[in-house]
Amino acid sequence: MWHWLTFFALITGRYFVIVGGVHLLFYTSIGRRYVSLASVGKPGSPVLKSIYRDIELSLVSGVIFAFCGVMVLEGYDLGITLFYSDPSKYGLWYLLLSFVMVLLLQDTYFYFTHRCLHQPRLFKLLHRGHHRSTQPTPWTSFAFDPPEALLQALFLVVVVCIVPMHYFVFMFVLLTMTIWSIVNHLGFELYRDWTKLGWFIGAKHHLIHHQKYNLHYGLYFTFWDRLLGTQDPDYEK
Repeated sequence: MWHWLTFFALITGRYFVIVGGVHLLFYTSIGRRYVSLASVGKPGSPVLKSIYRDIELSLVSGVIFAFCGVMVLEGYDLGITLFYSDPSKYGLWYLLLSFVMVLLLQDTYFYFTHRCLHQPRLFKLLHRGHHRSTQPTPWTSFAFDPPEALLQALFLVVVVCIVPMHYFVFMFVLLTMTIWSIVNHLGFELYRDWTKLGWFIGAKHHLIHHQKYNLHYGLYFTFWDRLLGTQDPDYEK
């Protein structure tokens, strides 16, 4: 129980500190003046009711991710995970390779599970809560329905058992996942020419998903959407 409480405190604390900071930065008068100059659009006035719903789902997600954190810890104690502490064990080059490898695996896993969750029978049961915000805010970034939260958290449990990973690489993966999800749910683009970056998903790309539902299922990269025909043909116009 102590381990679970620790993980829950770290996960939810990270959520409120980072998301709260981003909210204050971009949804205040100072932030809006900056955004009006730097983005393709301005942040809307988020409805408090929508934010409260997202926070409720995020707290439930925190409960589930904390349990999966305990599973990773138990797996480490049992020698099941492939964590290592000496960077020279696989060479310094492998630190970057393993980071990129996990992002590619996670993006692939996310694309296909996310697309499955948009099947009509599954959507109402497993994914509708996340889409209650048609105009997402940073608070939406961690607002998963409980089954989806479990589905995404289990990826992290499994990947540490199949990919040798330095502890710091794993922490950097978690940080990247958090920041990328927040940026994708800003509801406006920070960088005016983000679409010219092509293969990387940004806020405008994911906003289309929240508005049209049947397009843009990726997490980090656009190549699965491009390859399988779920990329909006007007996205880069």
